[in-house]
Amino acid sequence: MPFVITSPCENEKNSACVDVCPVDCIEEGEDMFYIDPDICIDCGACETVCPVEAIYPDDEVPEQEAKYIEINRNFF
Repeated sequence: MPFVITSPCENEKNSACVDVCPVDCIEEGEDMFYIDPDICIDCGACETVCPVEAIYPDDEVPEQEAKYIEINRNFF
């Protein structure tokens, strides 16, 4: 799973990340967006435009946000 969207996105749902994704791997859920790990090409475009800084490479997710790795995985 190259990138993970974390708690700052909950109830924010700014779609800037969706707009820049070259492979359309970001899907909208009920409360936030999620990145499909099978489609993501690890380009980082979404991370740089996120206005709430909610997107991290999976190996850089802060410890307090680690549960979002599993939440994202379960969404797909």
